[in-house]
Amino acid sequence: MAGYQVVGLSKDSPEKLAKFRDKEHLTFPLASNEDLDVLKAYGAYGERKLYGKVVTGPIRSTFVIDPEGKIEHAMYNVKATGHVAKLRRDLGI
Repeated sequence: MAGYQVVGLSKDSPEKLAKFRDKEHLTFPLASNEDLDVLKAYGAYGERKLYGKVVTGPIRSTFVIDPEGKIEHAMYNVKATGHVAKLRRDLGI
C-alpha cells in the first residue's frame, strides 16, 4: 500500500484478536494492548458517545505516521464503513 504499513491495536487479548483476524481474513497484524497504555497515550481511549450515552472505552482512531515516526495525520471517531476508501483517497493510494 504505497509504502504504508497497517497495524491494528485493540484492548482485546491476543487470542481473541487472532480469531478475529482469521475470521475476517485480515492481511495486517493486530496488536493487543490490554493495559491500555498505548491507546491512552495516543488519545484513542476515553469518553465517547455511544447511542447518545457517554461511555468510557476505545475510540476508533487512525494514525498515519511518517518515516521519522511523527504523526502526520490523527483521525478520531472514525466510522468503520467507508473509512478505508476515504483514507486511500486522502493519501492518494
